[in-house]
Amino acid sequence: MKNTLKFAAAVAALAMSGTAIAGSTDGKIQVKALATLVAPDGKITSVELDNIGLPAGTQTEADDNFVPTIAAEYFFTPNISLETICCVTQHDVTGTGPLDGAGLVSNANIIPATLTAKYHFGDGTGFKPYIGAGPTYFIFIDEKAGDTARALGATRQKMNDKVGFALQAGFDLPISDNGLGLSVDAKRYFVNTTARWFAGSTEVLRTRHRIDPWVVSAGLAYRF
Repeated sequence: MKNTLKFAAAVAALAMSGTAIAGSTDGKIQVKALATLVAPDGKITSVELDNIGLPAGTQTEADDNFVPTIAAEYFFTPNISLETICCVTQHDVTGTGPLDGAGLVSNANIIPATLTAKYHFGDGTGFKPYIGAGPTYFIFIDEKAGDTARALGATRQKMNDKVGFALQAGFDLPISDNGLGLSVDAKRYFVNTTARWFAGSTEVLRTRHRIDPWVVSAGLAYRF
């Protein structure tokens, strides 16, 4: 969050500087510094391998996280643009039901590489709502077995990288004539992944999970 505030301040300074790149409410390029809530699902959709004996009715959930996000967007026309985002979000997965609170996955870092095509309504001035959609690729980095999983003998945990899809809606609101604006954005991702737990080199548990996070962002935009 601290990095988001620093970047937002830099965006504002750039917009107000007379020697900076000239901003414009109808420029071709827009960058955003956003504060983002990532709220994944994490439920088990199927158990493919179980050599540890999961109790009947076991389910899982992933915790939410707040992260800084940077977005970059190119306008092909006043109404059509292409946008990508950059962020890393970290989540733990815990049990529910019979394993309520059990630590199963610790510090799963996710890079949600996303590219969306957006359609902006209106004539390009003032309040500008939009919708968008596009592919995403979830990259999992450095995930570990949680405390409970380690206590049961798991020494390693792995989440599979996966391709998915994202829907998007939001709005941009100019607050000056030199390209500075406010932005609010919501995305719903549709992504599944496979989680594997190992004892040494032996796989002892494999489950499929629905990730499907809501990703809600708000912050500053600068268009030039």
